Amino acid sequence: MIAHVSGIVVEKFGSAVIVDVSGVGYEVQLAAGDFDATLLDSKIKFYTYHHIREQSQELFGFTSLVAKKLFELLITVQGVGPKAALAILSLGETEIVRSAIASSDAAFITKASGVGKKTAERVIVDLSDKVGHATRTDIDGMGLSRVIAVNDEALEALMALGYNLSDATRALEGISTELSTAARVTQALRGSK
Repeated sequence: MIAHVSGIVVEKFGSAVIVDVSGVGYEVQLAAGDFDATLLDSKIKFYTYHHIREQSQELFGFTSLVAKKLFELLITVQGVGPKAALAILSLGETEIVRSAIASSDAAFITKASGVGKKTAERVIVDLSDKVGHATRTDIDGMGLSRVIAVNDEALEALMALGYNLSDATRALEGISTELSTAARVTQALRGSK
């Protein structure tokens, strides 16, 4: 299994990029947001999902571990393959998609290319309890509520330690984002005992 690819982006086409890793080019399929943000000749790291079928192999890439984990959850749903999961993730930032699933917004999911009403409802039924709460907010130093950043390193660290997306989200609720990543992870681990 190829867990990640790190190298220079040498080509962009369709919804894929080719990443040169020490002279070997890996074609990586991306969600729309990641594709748009990726620049030619830039050094990049993608967390990857290596999809193997009888007649082909494909790499699906994500700039965040959270997006990869959500993708892996999506493909567990009957009728949702890697292309449909990528189309769902292309609807917006990972947090927006996750929140839509958590809040049972099937209409939002049906906006994805190739995803019909029945499939969207199946995604909601199968995953709404696995992706955490619909809104993750934090109170900043001035008492203002705000959404936790999508590329939350503490969330990714908890997931790397074996937490699923839902449990990692819950563990970080109420912990200030003003703290360092290490302090937030430590508090989350202490709170989960």
